[in-house]
Amino acid sequence: MRFLISLAALFLSVILLQLSSGGIGPLDALSGLALDFTTTQIGLLGSAHFAGFFLGCWWAPRLMGNVGHSRAFAAFTALGTIGILGHVLTDNAYAWAGLRIGQGLCIAGCYTVVEAWMQAKVTNANRGRTMGAYRLADLGAQLAAQFMISVLPPAHYASYTLLALICCAALLPLTVTRLRQPELPEAPRLQPGLAWARSPLAVAGVLVAALSGASFRMVGPLYGSGVGLETNQIALFLAAFLAGGALSQYPVGWLADRYDRRWVLIWMSVAAIGSCAFIAGVSDLPATGILLTAALFGLTTFPIFSVAAAHAHDFAASSERVELSAALMFWFATGAIAAPWLASALIELYGPPALFAMIALGHGGLVVFGLVRMRRRPAAAHRTPYVYSPRTSFQVGRLIARLRDRGTGQD
Repeated sequence: MRFLISLAALFLSVILLQLSSGGIGPLDALSGLALDFTTTQIGLLGSAHFAGFFLGCWWAPRLMGNVGHSRAFAAFTALGTIGILGHVLTDNAYAWAGLRIGQGLCIAGCYTVVEAWMQAKVTNANRGRTMGAYRLADLGAQLAAQFMISVLPPAHYASYTLLALICCAALLPLTVTRLRQPELPEAPRLQPGLAWARSPLAVAGVLVAALSGASFRMVGPLYGSGVGLETNQIALFLAAFLAGGALSQYPVGWLADRYDRRWVLIWMSVAAIGSCAFIAGVSDLPATGILLTAALFGLTTFPIFSVAAAHAHDFAASSERVELSAALMFWFATGAIAAPWLASALIELYGPPALFAMIALGHGGLVVFGLVRMRRRPAAAHRTPYVYSPRTSFQVGRLIARLRDRGTGQD
């Protein structure tokens, strides 16, 4: 417990970052509607965020190596604050997209610093407890951020100013902490081909996870508005998705540790197709029913990234853990850049249900590809433990690498 308290400054910074970055996505979507942005322009904002996120994941370790943890964190937080505050200076959609790149850089860069700092402090004895507390802080703040948009008026300077203040406040815990700045870590090598070499199915899985999660979180408010939800109900709609995803981690992890993970991926995708078909086909549900469908959607789609990652690590050597995690994050970020824009374009052409039709099509492709891959290669002889894999930075692989090696004889 004393060790976790010593990391309180890092956890508090994560919570403040999530409150600001988790709120900006849905707020931008609702503000775009209020300012008469086209649906495609609103989707572009989400894609711009993930473009910045991808650049931040790549750049952050190098900046941290040049200037240190604290200065790198300050630089990325400043970029995020500028990216939020700049919204009040213009109502041009493309200018907002440029600002969202800065916000994406902020969240990727700051998470890289925090996770590198944590990795330098944890030991094998406290790694599991530390990751549990970290996941709780991260997911709890994500949920709270969705509720914030119910009280933040869209396209209003006060809303963006408040989020910018929260982002800036994330600097305070790290600047006053007594934690000694750790030695600079070696940046993981980015080898996208490593993930494909170890498991093409895992690459397909993380791409479909990006298609599901990124499009829903960035474009979901457009669907909610299109089916008649009020702003406070849209906040609940997004929170229900995250809550369903969080609740599914343990049962899906239990299944993934006991059965062939390829079948788990396939049946999860079948369930996702069912939930998408139900949501797209039913447009006259009351608000409570729509919220339940969002929770069901999160339940069936959120764990797919972690199952795919576990399947890839089953075929990797212990020395490849960090680079493989970074490669999987690369593919996720690549899919997440394209997904919101594509989803918004389809919504503009065919209406709100097109979002879930697109996601269902992606999961259908994963089912087919999974069945094909099962004919090409047998299941792994040794399996790594299922680990919930946060999509936060390329550095997160360092934190969870030892957790994957437990019980495999590779530690």
